[in-house]
Amino acid sequence: MPWYGRIEKPTARRKTGASRTDVAKHLRISGRVQGVGFRYSMSEEAERLGVTGWVRNRRDGTVEAVLDGAPDAVDAILAWARRGPRGASVTEVEVSEIPESFERFEMRPTE
Repeated sequence: MPWYGRIEKPTARRKTGASRTDVAKHLRISGRVQGVGFRYSMSEEAERLGVTGWVRNRRDGTVEAVLDGAPDAVDAILAWARRGPRGASVTEVEVSEIPESFERFEMRPTE
């Protein structure tokens, strides 16, 4: 099955238990961020850091992502997103908190 056939539905955040100290953030990344391997590189970085969520290109030329995980891991991938992979030129990263959690990290089709 192609990767875009595995779109995961977000789950509601649990309110109990120590494991729910995780945070989730929605990102919109601007600049030269398409055609440079941004989504693939972010997926690799998320796996390395144990962060779940998703990433996709937007038709307006930005990259959109949702990150879910431990606060230090989310901060680390957010710092990475401000630089991006080799060949990218990030000019802005808009960040907002969201109330969702995910089981894995995936690339989603352009929207």
